Amino acid sequence: MNDIVYVAKHFHSYDVAQHFHENWELVYCTGGNGVFTFEDNSKIEYGKGDIVIIPPYVQHNNHSDVGFTNIHMNICNATLPQKTPVLISDDSERHIKNTFYDAFYYYYNSTLKKRQLIISSLGDLIVNYIIAFQSNKPLSQMVEIIKSDILNNFPDCNYSLEKFMRSLPFNYDYLRKLFQNEMGVTPHVFLTNTRMQTAAKMLASSYQTEYNIGMIAQICGYEEPLYFSRVFKKHFGCSPKEYAAIAKSAPANG
Repeated sequence: MNDIVYVAKHFHSYDVAQHFHENWELVYCTGGNGVFTFEDNSKIEYGKGDIVIIPPYVQHNNHSDVGFTNIHMNICNATLPQKTPVLISDDSERHIKNTFYDAFYYYYNSTLKKRQLIISSLGDLIVNYIIAFQSNKPLSQMVEIIKSDILNNFPDCNYSLEKFMRSLPFNYDYLRKLFQNEMGVTPHVFLTNTRMQTAAKMLASSYQTEYNIGMIAQICGYEEPLYFSRVFKKHFGCSPKEYAAIAKSAPANG
């Protein structure tokens, strides 16, 4: 899921003719401004620091009177909840921008033999940033409750998400579908993603010199290090040790 299959840049462009993609298109405006027009004649105006998210097969064109620069990418099997094009804005630290630049670097310039591992993890990160940053539609109360419970309890090796959800005064399957509709993934996938992202951050930071794999597994809610390593490898395509080595060689953002 969330596989980056194409990344490119526009250098001071004015027009992109009407087209569509078989996969999701994410467009980060790095300079200037413009407007996207879609097949139903709806429009999205954007400026520097904005990201336009366009679902598959949606016809669109891009025009600017003053010119724009951007990084755009296609992601297949994206776990995004949107059904129509939307705009979100990056935060003041430009976290999404940095991730787009990293994706462009690894797609074209990296000489790492296993650079696809980094590209895959960046796809997950970008999609999760978009879900987290989207503010045009607040989450329903029950989804907020489930999300908060996961974020508060994911380090607990004895945490039972299913038990918690079944304790709520709603049908379990209804809550599962509601969460997936609003968050883009099921509650259990969100739990696993949260644990994996926490582990990845620890492995890629100075924590890796303080904690061994077993300790990181415990901190992320896994009692058995071997099981943690299997889940990690399935999620990222490499072992925790390999991920730490690859992340350590990543370039700093300029």
